[in-house]
Order: sequence, then C-alpha cells, then structure tokens
Amino acid sequence: MSTLQEEIKKHIKILVHPLKEEEALKLALKAKLTKKEFKLLNAWAMQSDLDTLRQKLKLDDARYEELSGKLIKKLNQEKVKQAICD
Repeated sequence: MSTLQEEIKKHIKILVHPLKEEEALKLALKAKLTKKEFKLLNAWAMQSDLDTLRQKLKLDDARYEELSGKLIKKLNQEKVKQAICD
C-alpha cells in the first residue's frame, strides 16, 4: 500500500470503499484539492520536513493550521470520498 493511501486513511473518519490505485488517486486529489492542500497531503505522506514545506508554501503557524484543518475536512466530504474511492 502506498504511503499516500495510508496518510489519507489516517484522516478519513469512515471509509466504506477501498481507495483508488496511486496514480488514479493522485489525479482525483488534484481535481478536488487546491495545489497547497495537495502538496501538504503529499508532504505528510512522504514524511517530509514540514518546516521546509511551510517556508516553500509561505505558511505561518496560523495559516498552516488553517490549511491542515481545511484539508482534513475536505477529505471527509462525501464528494471527495466518492472521487478517491473505487
């Protein structure tokens, strides 16, 4: 299982169907998330250095927390779940 799939499963409360394969999952996420949200999720999955990512995306603490919260809420929306599941 890919690390992106594992990361998504950490944040989704109820997942009824299996997630799509890696490439299809990335395409679905790119369509449903903003660029910054997608980069943040990918960084979490790759266990990248978040300080470096925050500097690259120009995020202060408050904006990082806000973006993280929005990302997790989006992942739990039914429309997004339908798009990322088989």
